[in-house]
Amino acid sequence: MKIDVEVAVGSPSEIPRLARVAEEMGFDCFWANETKHDPFVQVALASANTKTIGVGTSIALAFTRSPTTLAYTAWDLQRLSEGRLILGLGSQVKGHLERRFGMKWESPAPKMKEVVLALRAVWGAWQSGGKLDFRGRFFQLDLMTPFFSPGPIKSPGIPVYLAGVNEGMCRVAGAVGDGLHVHPLHTVRYLKEVVEPAIGAGLSRSGRRREDFSVAASVFAAMGKDREEVRKAKEACREQIAFYASTRTYRKLMELHGWGDVCDRLHELSVKGEWTKMPSVVGDEVLEAFVVEGRSDELAEVLVKRYGGSVDRVRLYQPFDGGEDWRGLVEGFRA
Repeated sequence: MKIDVEVAVGSPSEIPRLARVAEEMGFDCFWANETKHDPFVQVALASANTKTIGVGTSIALAFTRSPTTLAYTAWDLQRLSEGRLILGLGSQVKGHLERRFGMKWESPAPKMKEVVLALRAVWGAWQSGGKLDFRGRFFQLDLMTPFFSPGPIKSPGIPVYLAGVNEGMCRVAGAVGDGLHVHPLHTVRYLKEVVEPAIGAGLSRSGRRREDFSVAASVFAAMGKDREEVRKAKEACREQIAFYASTRTYRKLMELHGWGDVCDRLHELSVKGEWTKMPSVVGDEVLEAFVVEGRSDELAEVLVKRYGGSVDRVRLYQPFDGGEDWRGLVEGFRA
């Protein structure tokens, strides 16, 4: 199991330092997300300022960009990073796609499958110099003249990880992806009973084995120097869980544990804009299922105990700031 970090910065100018520190500490991959800043700008900065650590998006939004646009960006980043890129893609929920980006919402799982296949068709044309000819339900790509082709690169096999919560997207990840980004709102029970069988079904369709695939989990964690810091961090996790669980996309996960009513209540409060009331709906039982906790010198053991055998990569859903707590985490993990 690999240990990674994820960033959520105030400004992309912070990325070079954080990426260098993460590499020096010994983390395996440096992930950038798409919330307030473009993830590809962050990955470019991380790539240019490091030598060995993996770099990737966790995630970049697929449906706000064309497959060819994604292909160009990933190709350039793979060249810049000298083969260290992992392209993580996600769909985003309907409300944000339509109302924040003004894009059309269409069958997300089938469309995501097509995005990945179209990406590989474009990359294949560039690497081989052959004709681009992709015809699907959502995309038809058949024009790529030499003038617009960047040509072959040294490491063309760019891994593609898909973000998935429900069975449909997890099956797609298993069928056409190289890995799955597990949403931080998950439990080990949900991984074993829902996610793993769906991945397995997808892998079976593609004639691959579990060993050919990577599961990367982002984990809610309460980490601190002492118990008081851990307690405060845990309350911050309660707020974040309340935010995520208010979205009906995650209701099946909540239902598995008998918490469907929690999801409904949180959704009602979010619609009313009563955000401050939401954390109180998330009880301690819910918190225990979603959050790992401990001092930095003991959290590694907790992570391995909970996720060993279930995931291939793990990272805290806590922005990496380069502090010494993180060094204790990675050193404990290596030990």
